[in-house]
Amino acid sequence: MSGHSKWATTKHKKAAIDAKRGKLFARLIKNIEVAARTGGGDPAGNPTLYDAIQKAKKNSVPADNIDRAVKRGSGAEAGGAEYETIMYEGYAPGGVAVLVECLTDNRNRAASDVRVAFTRNGGNLADPGSVSYLFTRRGVVTVPKNDGLTEDDVLAAVLDAGAEEVNDLGESFEVLSAAGDVVAVRTALQDAGLDYDSAEAQFVPSMEVDVDAEGARKVLRLIDALEDSDDVQNVFANFNASDEVMAELENED
Repeated sequence: MSGHSKWATTKHKKAAIDAKRGKLFARLIKNIEVAARTGGGDPAGNPTLYDAIQKAKKNSVPADNIDRAVKRGSGAEAGGAEYETIMYEGYAPGGVAVLVECLTDNRNRAASDVRVAFTRNGGNLADPGSVSYLFTRRGVVTVPKNDGLTEDDVLAAVLDAGAEEVNDLGESFEVLSAAGDVVAVRTALQDAGLDYDSAEAQFVPSMEVDVDAEGARKVLRLIDALEDSDDVQNVFANFNASDEVMAELENED
């Protein structure tokens, strides 16, 4: 089980009761708006939009908010912003590599927010390309555990769709594939009658840095600071914390 997965799972557990719920909603809405602008407002013909809407629904974003985001993105309703994606690279304390994906309508504000978060939390920004080579863009589909679902069940459903591995995250399964196969994997799950929580391309670390509780605490503090920015859409880090370390951190919350 990889560190990024355990961190994502922990983050997901907290999301429902977290004070950041509003920020999460805003990120999901922004994803929908951009997907609709890029590929049109019909989810049936725009798999990226379909998956963005699915993820928003799974996180209890109100249907009205979702509908308005689709309309803004597709141009059916006024008020949509012109967002651009910008990637920043840096290091957290302990030499942990960090990729920051921003979706912003103000490049200067995004750059300032990211720089301040790194500086105030013991990290430092790095030159483009100096960190990104440690990550690979892959398809990640999360499948909730229910009704006695096993890893073999999931593997059997997705093997012919391009899935490369299935990981047990404790409360869910994670299916990894090439980034271009994420829709095929998601569709295979649906065809097999299996529910899924999210399907998207993410940056997955190809090598990881082991951290203890104090190291994990520092990394998560930086990630929290980055995610406080409205312009930051995703943060990826290549740290690996053991189950014991993650349990210790959860008990502190």
